[in-house]
Amino acid sequence: MSSRSDRACMICGIVQKFKDFVSNGCPNCDSLLAFTNDDTLVQDCTSPSFEGIVAICDSKNSWVAKWLRVDGFEDGLYAVKVKGRLPEDIIGDLASKGVVYRPRDGSVQE
Repeated sequence: MSSRSDRACMICGIVQKFKDFVSNGCPNCDSLLAFTNDDTLVQDCTSPSFEGIVAICDSKNSWVAKWLRVDGFEDGLYAVKVKGRLPEDIIGDLASKGVVYRPRDGSVQE
């Protein structure tokens, strides 16, 4: 199902092709970080290394979406775990916007 060009957003976990992140941005995170037409930002904020893919078709009512902390996000394919961490400057930028970054690699337990 996934291919070498598939990447997962390190913020929300949605899985898309690299070119789709560049062309259209992240459907959940583009308002926080403008991915569109920025190859470098897409490279820094997405990961080609992730585990598991789930299809979320009704994110408002799905228990899986709630478990992945994507309830209310756009429907789509989501990685269960995303390997990698955002660069510190991007984490700082998110913090200045009131967003707490929680890595999706399984290292943070709630």
